[in-house]
Amino acid sequence: MNIGIIDPSILDDIARHLSQARRILFITGAGISADSGLSTYRGQGGLYNETVTDEGFPIEEAVSGPMFQRRPDITWKYLSMMAEGREGATFNDGHRVIAEMEHSPEVGDVCVLTQNVDGFHRAAGSENVIEIHGNSRELYCPACGWETQIDSYGEIREIPPHCPQCNAVIRPRVILFEEMLPEAALDHLFAEMNQGFDMVFSIGTSALFPYIVQPVVDAARRGKPTVEINPAETDLSDMVDYRLASGARDALTALWSQYSDRLRRSF
Repeated sequence: MNIGIIDPSILDDIARHLSQARRILFITGAGISADSGLSTYRGQGGLYNETVTDEGFPIEEAVSGPMFQRRPDITWKYLSMMAEGREGATFNDGHRVIAEMEHSPEVGDVCVLTQNVDGFHRAAGSENVIEIHGNSRELYCPACGWETQIDSYGEIREIPPHCPQCNAVIRPRVILFEEMLPEAALDHLFAEMNQGFDMVFSIGTSALFPYIVQPVVDAARRGKPTVEINPAETDLSDMVDYRLASGARDALTALWSQYSDRLRRSF
């Protein structure tokens, strides 16, 4: 059921399903952090849209694993430029609502599968989070295992930065293009999926990766309610039961309000 505005009657239907679900999965992409002022990676104004670096590389090649091995200075240059766009930004009400749902005794078990590397879900208070692409604030040394966490890339004094213990080039704990997904995150995802979900939300993601699409497909096949929140249509749009053509923050706060009203009416 596709809607162009946030219809309270549709929200109430989604809230009804939410109140009945024992296990809920929120899949989030760059769209949820766009409401914090961050650029998305694809779609209108996306960072990866036909962007060529000063060195003549496509941006996806510049921030790839092979480029990091050959020219870590180039990879770090563009990782730092992307990080500049996150400076001063923090989680928004969309992240907060998901965290509040996780900690609400009235809501079932909540899991977040996020493509985002900004760490906003954890900062908002979510605990059961699968950061499938890593976290840009965590730095480590591939050579000796040294690691640290930073609040701002402004703390980095040289590009590329070097390990204080062994002087090797360090890197953020994120998945670069052409790299494998982290084993621990995949194990966490598979463990959650093996338990099954009673309701799945896809929020602000272009849904290009199989590991993002699969939980929605599985839920749909099992007859479990699925919801997409995204201003733009994606490959999932025709598959889900409900589509809210809206920004993540507005849709989630409206849904949380509707859910709370429904809860109050039940007493």
